[in-house]
Amino acid sequence: MFNTSGGRRVVLGVTGAALLALPLAGCGAKENTGQPGAGPSVTAAADSALAAKVPDAIKADGVIKVGTDSTYAPNEFLDQDGKTIVGFDVELFNAVAQKLGLKAQYEAAPFDSILPGVDSGKYEIGVSSFTINAERLKSVNMVSYYSAGTQWATKAGNPAKIDPNDACGKKIAVQVGTVQLDDITARSKKCTDAGKPAITIDQYQAQSDATAAVVSGKDDAMLADSPVGAYAVKQSNGQLELLGDIYEAAPYGYAVKKDQQAFAEVLKEAVQAVIADGSYQSALKKWGVEGGAITTPALNPAS
Repeated sequence: MFNTSGGRRVVLGVTGAALLALPLAGCGAKENTGQPGAGPSVTAAADSALAAKVPDAIKADGVIKVGTDSTYAPNEFLDQDGKTIVGFDVELFNAVAQKLGLKAQYEAAPFDSILPGVDSGKYEIGVSSFTINAERLKSVNMVSYYSAGTQWATKAGNPAKIDPNDACGKKIAVQVGTVQLDDITARSKKCTDAGKPAITIDQYQAQSDATAAVVSGKDDAMLADSPVGAYAVKQSNGQLELLGDIYEAAPYGYAVKKDQQAFAEVLKEAVQAVIADGSYQSALKKWGVEGGAITTPALNPAS
């Protein structure tokens, strides 16, 4: 969810689900099961005035190329077919793209490679639970669309007796390139500065692997974005529990190239439009993440 190179954010992609033997209840919109993600897709009507403002280079083919890390349920992850990328981020951005008269085309990528891919032009936008922070704003424009914080999770019953405020000497799992990595690194330094054992920080390329490490007992706890951690706990069949409160809430942002200021402005207007027409709330409600809803998007908000 947040950090210099990619930070945000637990997640259950297909790999993690296989490791954990957990059902991917939020995987599809096939039937209304009452599970996150069930039900028909949320759609938004195109706004011709906004569509006209989209740069020609982007709207020429009617498609916007999206880079995303598909290991971060319920935000963005692989459906049961192992190919289709689904999740609340996907559902919501589909509506934003529709508002601009575009179709979103998603490409799965390692989390820490997406922003460089946006900068190089490989992707026209990054949609992957990127927490907006000062470091990221140096290289991309970001439009806020959601608010999330960090939360800890551990095995049910907290057998390792983890205290988030004193995890010295414990083994903690995080995803590479996230603000959670920055967080736990700073906590470990406080431990050693106080003459206590360092925190063993296990970094995983996929958040699903970090989750699996806690379920298996390899690691004592994990840190992740709040909606992702909560979803993983719900999907764990009682194997995991949340620990402590959500903290350091910050906005997620869509990322576009630094020289695409005009497009970033149109994106902000499109987010405001889906908030106004109700498709925004419908997408969040479908995935059970209404708690992070915002009312007004911002372009490059101060972090």
